[in-house]
Amino acid sequence: MHILRLDPRALKDNPDGARRSKSSPQADALLLATIKSVGIIQPPVVSPESDGGNSFVIQAGHRRVRQAIAAGLEEIEVLVTDAANDNGAMRSMIANIAFEPLNPVDQWRGIERLVALSWTEEAIAVALALPVRQIRKLRLLANVLPAMLDQMAKGDMPNEQQLRTIAAASLDEQKEVWKAHKPKKGDTAPWWQIANGLSKTRMYARDASFGDDLRQAYGIEWAEDLFGPADQDNRYTTNVEAFLGAQQEWMTNNLPKKGAIVEVNNWGQPDLPKKAERVYGKPGKGDHTGLYLDREGKVQTVHYRMPDPKPAAGKTGSAAEGSTESEDDVSGSRSRPEVTQKGQDMIGDFRTDALHEALARAPIEDDMLMALLVIAFAGQNVRVDSGAKDHVFGPKRFKRHAARLFTEDGRFSFDMETVRVAARSMLIDVLSCRRGMSNSGVVSRIAGEAIGADGFLPNMGTEDFLTCLSRQPLEAAAKEVDIQPRPRVRETRSALVEHFKADASFVHPAALFAPDPQDIADLMRQADDADDAAADQDDDSVDDALTGAAEGEDTAVSDEHGATEQDLVDTGIQEDTSDELGQEQSAYGIAAE
Repeated sequence: MHILRLDPRALKDNPDGARRSKSSPQADALLLATIKSVGIIQPPVVSPESDGGNSFVIQAGHRRVRQAIAAGLEEIEVLVTDAANDNGAMRSMIANIAFEPLNPVDQWRGIERLVALSWTEEAIAVALALPVRQIRKLRLLANVLPAMLDQMAKGDMPNEQQLRTIAAASLDEQKEVWKAHKPKKGDTAPWWQIANGLSKTRMYARDASFGDDLRQAYGIEWAEDLFGPADQDNRYTTNVEAFLGAQQEWMTNNLPKKGAIVEVNNWGQPDLPKKAERVYGKPGKGDHTGLYLDREGKVQTVHYRMPDPKPAAGKTGSAAEGSTESEDDVSGSRSRPEVTQKGQDMIGDFRTDALHEALARAPIEDDMLMALLVIAFAGQNVRVDSGAKDHVFGPKRFKRHAARLFTEDGRFSFDMETVRVAARSMLIDVLSCRRGMSNSGVVSRIAGEAIGADGFLPNMGTEDFLTCLSRQPLEAAAKEVDIQPRPRVRETRSALVEHFKADASFVHPAALFAPDPQDIADLMRQADDADDAAADQDDDSVDDALTGAAEGEDTAVSDEHGATEQDLVDTGIQEDTSDELGQEQSAYGIAAE
């Protein structure tokens, strides 16, 4: 066995070599960079041709020879040995299987030795064809406890995130945690527990809104996170209190107009002032701006809108505010409403049925009837075909009542009795206290109180309705009829049901038609609107013109604005196609009585 200097291009590949697969481009680039920097450290092994030729056959080091040719080397050193009987097949197999790459700990120790020999990190990276960032990562192992390094040298390595956490901690902290989580002989280390014990909250410089002046004032020092993404600012600090204090002072010094610093709730969301409405779109001039810190310490902005103050009717200043606070306290102290949602639905049905029966049976003067008709069309569930504003609303049901005012030959002729029947029928179809889209609002309550619809309310002392009441209203109703409240709510309810099965009748106070004074005040304030007054004047002129046209010429039962049924369908309004005219004959007869 001896060493010769030969031209790598004159060497021949061994056809019996164990490694036949192509190596990766990254591995070839690494070997090429190493050869260019330090040359070939271990000479390839060659042997003379067995068939008597003058060339040499490569037994080990095919990649080194190829990369030496790629590096442009004229000659390389080779180790010449005798050819084996199997043409080196077993030798090549053993050489490739027995080879073991360096673990990260040995790589770090080798890098530290090169640094001690005046190698720079950049030069080492070029020689090993590695990024400088990878060299710096490996050098972080210098901050790892020696006992942990010994465990890592056995092949028990933590992942990159865990290694970053361990290297960022001090040696004293690592020693304490390693003492608590040191593995037994032959076991692997619980790196996730070790990293969890050494983890610290990091506040990154990229999330900071303050400048260097506040950083120096709060004594914040940035450290470089070498494991972070390369395209981000990875400077951080573990001094969380100083970081948050600097952010808080920056927010205080940079509050915008109508701005405030808001707190965050348990979910990391801004806790806006009471009754504030968050603005998700473009904020207006009157909106407020809130600054807050999220869970990562970033300064975030939120816009919100405060409602206009509305003092109670008849009260101003502190009196109104005091009443509002007292009402809030009372409502906040209630654990359960007196009537459930189902109970409110039932009350709405009871009111509507009673109102309709009162409109059909109760005596109503003509002036009251016309006044009711006016307020009925102010209900929030009414849709009218208005020629003044080109809004086409109105199902067929309303046309049926108008058709009664015409004779068989199409003339507009009627008597007062017919008008009364049509007016009552119109009011029955318009006014409603049911919850939902058909609710007429306060006007239905006003109408019911005006015509005494409370007397038409049904008996509510049934199992279905009393189930919707809480304990306090049930016990109050029992005391009013001299029934001793039972220990259990169910027993009290059963006693009330049995009592009201007879001639006695129960009506819950919340079901009465008396409207809320605040709703009345809101309705009265509509008269103060100048635009509404002008619109009402225009509507009156239109109504006068339509009335004159109706009296001056014969009119057919059709839409005087030219809107056909197809037009109503095109506007998205569903017409009432049910034939209920025959079913309503009894109601019309009752109203005529």
